[in-house]
Amino acid sequence: MTSGSASSRASAPTRRHDEFPAATLLDAKGRQTVSVCLPARNEAATVGAIVAAIRQDLLAPGVVDEIVVVDDHSSDATAEEARRAGAHVVHAADVLTDFGRGHGKGEVLWKSLHVSRGDIVVWCDADIRDFDVRFVRGVLGPLLTDPDCYFVKGHYHRPEAEGTGGGRVTELVARPLLSMFFPELCGIIQPLSGEYGGRRAMLEAVPFVCGYGVDVGLLIDLSRRFGFDGIAQVDLDVRHHRNRPLDELSPQATAVAQTILERAHPGLVDQRVDLIRPDREDTAVAFTERPPIASLERGRAPGPKPRGTRASRDDEGVADQAASNIFTT
Repeated sequence: MTSGSASSRASAPTRRHDEFPAATLLDAKGRQTVSVCLPARNEAATVGAIVAAIRQDLLAPGVVDEIVVVDDHSSDATAEEARRAGAHVVHAADVLTDFGRGHGKGEVLWKSLHVSRGDIVVWCDADIRDFDVRFVRGVLGPLLTDPDCYFVKGHYHRPEAEGTGGGRVTELVARPLLSMFFPELCGIIQPLSGEYGGRRAMLEAVPFVCGYGVDVGLLIDLSRRFGFDGIAQVDLDVRHHRNRPLDELSPQATAVAQTILERAHPGLVDQRVDLIRPDREDTAVAFTERPPIASLERGRAPGPKPRGTRASRDDEGVADQAASNIFTT
């Protein structure tokens, strides 16, 4: 990859959430099934209200078929609140145990893909204050109304941050590195947003980075495998969430940088990076990834792959065949 330019930068179609009321989605849905998955760790204060809203406004009318909360080793009442609100709750430690009982955002997203069953999967963060179902409707809209769309990224205005682009990790780490190595993705307004979704056949065909690099890793891997033209983005309006202090963002920024550099130049990044900061203990940031779910379901991957190991040619063949079925059935 080379440095980006205006000619090399693609622009994913941008829609608005209000183009997709529930009635429109229900009419377009047909026989497709939809799963909404919420990765959650210590989100007892917000997860119940989010599940209840999705259940009332989207599950009850039939737009959504299941709500799955994957509890990532919470020490609070996250699981109880989610279950009380009507979600199917799964503990991450109990899923795909051959890969260990590790935790992290990407690990939980990967496991949620395995335990959910919808033809379309939408992910939503579980820490959103003032949640509104537009976050789900907006992401779901292009996937149900456009058969050529296979992946959707949400973006929003963040009152806690300046401007309408990405957050600090996006603007200071992800966007510069994407500009250097993957300029075709620079038209994505918020590549690290947690609200996105896609068609199962495609999602099951790619690996998942285990940590905070999962969002940008999926974007890179899906665009490489299936092309940029099938990716859309949706304006979800305003989102309120906790604005983390800079010292909490350093490990996330490291993981994002690891992922982009590893995808650009496999083997360049060490499996473990010790984040060294003055006046505090070093923080270890590990780069690991999980194999495509499609390969697991054919019994081809009994355990975790080493860092930087892509799916084997056999695994890619299984995944490609599964993905191709969506356009031929």
